[in-house]
Amino acid sequence: MRGGRFSQVALPVFTALVVIFLFLPIAVMIGFSFNDPAGRQNITWQGFTIQNYITVWSRPDITGPLILSLAIATISTIIATTIGTMMGLALVRYHFRGKSFSNVLIFIPMTAPEIILGASLLGMWVSFGVERGFGTILISHIMFNISFVVVTIRARLVGFNRSLEEAGMDLYADGWTTFRKVTFPLIFPGILAAALLAFALSIDDYVITLFSAGHTLTFPLWVVGVSRLGIPPEVNVLGTLILLLAFVGIGIQTWQGRRSGREEGGPVTLVGR
Repeated sequence: MRGGRFSQVALPVFTALVVIFLFLPIAVMIGFSFNDPAGRQNITWQGFTIQNYITVWSRPDITGPLILSLAIATISTIIATTIGTMMGLALVRYHFRGKSFSNVLIFIPMTAPEIILGASLLGMWVSFGVERGFGTILISHIMFNISFVVVTIRARLVGFNRSLEEAGMDLYADGWTTFRKVTFPLIFPGILAAALLAFALSIDDYVITLFSAGHTLTFPLWVVGVSRLGIPPEVNVLGTLILLLAFVGIGIQTWQGRRSGREEGGPVTLVGR
């Protein structure tokens, strides 16, 4: 009895401590985004202000790298999610020569250290005489995002109920119609989760981007560079706004997942004959 009571108390306390440990830096970032520092060092609390959120948009040296990172993250997410979804469907649904080897190759970009991938990409760009910039960063982000998308899509497809597709085909729907009206809506929460993961990895990446950027300055590169001289409050402001954007995406993904679960587990209704 005593051991059971101790477990009932210890587990919630341990969970609470872990959650505090994970979210304390985020809380500090949000809090110091409202700080009014006397100089460039935003490390001591000086006073509350919302001026940081107003003035940040009038500084192109800050908003320029952020917009560039958002553009790269958006484009790479769309391309990587599209290719990764098709690859995930192929690896789960079909049998072809080299399938096992393809499954192994998918995990290599995920398991290899980013410093190794970045150095390899740098060597490739230099060997082929490619000028580094927006295009090389975009290709690099698509390359390492595809693996994460494929793994996420495969996890969604493993528990997929194929009888729903068979029911659609029994009602004389062709392959494209079945995918568009049955398969895609059911796997869409997985696709959305993969896209959110790819977007977060892309906009946050520093190591691989450093080797592929050349003279192009993205938001993570700007943050590291400006932190050598001081941490301006604009860093916390933009970090807070990106966090809010991530929470919106997570909320949409959670809502879509619950909606898809209700539709998949609900009764099948046939409209028409």
